[in-house]
Amino acid sequence: MKKLLLILAAGALCAGCGSSSPASVTTPTHPPAPQNDGAIIQAAPAPAFSLRDQSGRLVGPQQDRGHWTIVTFLYTHCPDVCPLVTNQLAAAQRVSPDLRVIAVSVDPKRDTPAAVKHFLAIHHTGPRFRYVVGSTAALEHVWALYHVASVAGPNGTVTHSTYEILIDPKGRERVFFDSKVAAHDVTSMLKRLA
Repeated sequence: MKKLLLILAAGALCAGCGSSSPASVTTPTHPPAPQNDGAIIQAAPAPAFSLRDQSGRLVGPQQDRGHWTIVTFLYTHCPDVCPLVTNQLAAAQRVSPDLRVIAVSVDPKRDTPAAVKHFLAIHHTGPRFRYVVGSTAALEHVWALYHVASVAGPNGTVTHSTYEILIDPKGRERVFFDSKVAAHDVTSMLKRLA
């Protein structure tokens, strides 16, 4: 239950991604959202899923056992938060060669493989940064597993939960980062947990 409350708090605080009116989001009062330098949580198995990435390969956190992995939720047409998160996670990967990233789409209609490839290219991500897409039903299943909300907003925006989950090499969720995560926060946390 504590994990769920942390997720909801983080998601509610950051749910204004691409929205012009984040004030309409209700924020739970307990517990506080994780700080951008990360909130260590009690280790629990990360939910498994299999979706196709930008190259058509099946990807899920269970395939990254033996490596540190971050799961996050983005969309390619995001005007604000998602590009920043992408840049920071890609920078963390350049410093930490063992780090994998799985970005799960929150915009099934517009996050096509072509849109994803373009998005990743302009943000200079590497091959360890996989961006998975799928049907609305397939993505909604993953959103439910990770307690993510995604709602279409005005002018093509998507209001969604924005946080990152660090999964350890044993496949356990270990840390939540908020939408203000910086590469240094991730690399420092990896050193701390190693």
